[in-house]
Amino acid sequence: MSSWSVLARRHVVPSPSQKLARLQVRETAATSSASRVGHRFAGSSSSAMRSRVAGSVLLRHLGPRVFGPATPASGSRPLLVGGEGGVWARLLATSAAEAAKEEVAASKDNVASTAAAKAEAVQAAKEGEKGAVVSSYWGIVPAKLVNKDGAEWKWSCFRPWEAYTSDTSIDLTKHHQPKILLDKIAYWTVKSLRVPTDIFFQRRYGCRAMMLETVAAVPGMVGGMLLHLRSLRRFEHSGGWIRALLEEAENERMHLMTFMEVADPKWYERALVLAVQGVFFNAYFVGYLLSPKFAHRVVGYLEEEAIHSYTEFLRDLEAGKIENVPAPRIAIDYWRLPADATLKDVVTVVRADEAHHRDVNHFAADIHFQGLELNKTPAPLGYH
Repeated sequence: MSSWSVLARRHVVPSPSQKLARLQVRETAATSSASRVGHRFAGSSSSAMRSRVAGSVLLRHLGPRVFGPATPASGSRPLLVGGEGGVWARLLATSAAEAAKEEVAASKDNVASTAAAKAEAVQAAKEGEKGAVVSSYWGIVPAKLVNKDGAEWKWSCFRPWEAYTSDTSIDLTKHHQPKILLDKIAYWTVKSLRVPTDIFFQRRYGCRAMMLETVAAVPGMVGGMLLHLRSLRRFEHSGGWIRALLEEAENERMHLMTFMEVADPKWYERALVLAVQGVFFNAYFVGYLLSPKFAHRVVGYLEEEAIHSYTEFLRDLEAGKIENVPAPRIAIDYWRLPADATLKDVVTVVRADEAHHRDVNHFAADIHFQGLELNKTPAPLGYH
């Protein structure tokens, strides 16, 4: 065959029908490629979840075979034998089907729980209940309590059985006479703190009581926290002192919650509370770490000053200088006061509480001064 015939065959011009067929093939290839890319991006969000669930199901199926004994059990078929490569395809198909079923079931559960929560919220709104409705999934159902007179208990910060009647017959004149140097330092430290308080509040005893309680509620919490950590470090009991000091802190906080109902602190008084509490907390924390006996003695003298302040408060109430308004409802329920109790009754029981705290802290300081440990002496739990 000559070279001219070969060149003629190579450069044959295609017919119009051949050109059309080639264009159709190219368009089909481009369309299929674009479709595959579109499906890949469209299903990326759902395929991620399905792939994770499918992976867990696949691992559950393959685990016994891959990590199990090398010799297969009798009657079991190997994973891949000869031409059984289709086992992988069947296994993946089963995993994908189970993953889809689990995803649908989880979606139904979420929809059902959301609907149930919405129904509970709507029902609570109709009944006029306050507060958010929590799911009962965890098995915690808020109990509806009643007072001794059958009325619904409205306080969540304390329960009816935690209320008590204060012992107002306690001796208010007790005083620890400072004799040694450490006691004198504690005594004069407290006395020096009283001077700026008298200048700032003067005879505004409502705001003065508010400031006093924000400070008085700190020592019990700090002491209880440090004793708690010490009990954990030493693997020993606390003798009940952790609970006793935390009860004191909670009692002082309830004093604050009560006086917040009758006093309206100004913005600068709130700022002062923030500053004083921050300084006093850190100072008492360091002081308790260095010398618990000194820290308890300071609190004992602080409580003595609190008794004096509340005595002056009562004198102004009796003299008519301060209006003797009805007692807040929280005070009536907490101290089991009569329904017609007044602010004078509240100040009286608060003063009695401070006298009990005075005794507890001086008692704790005496234990330390005698060289003993608090956990060796039973704490005066429930001493009101």
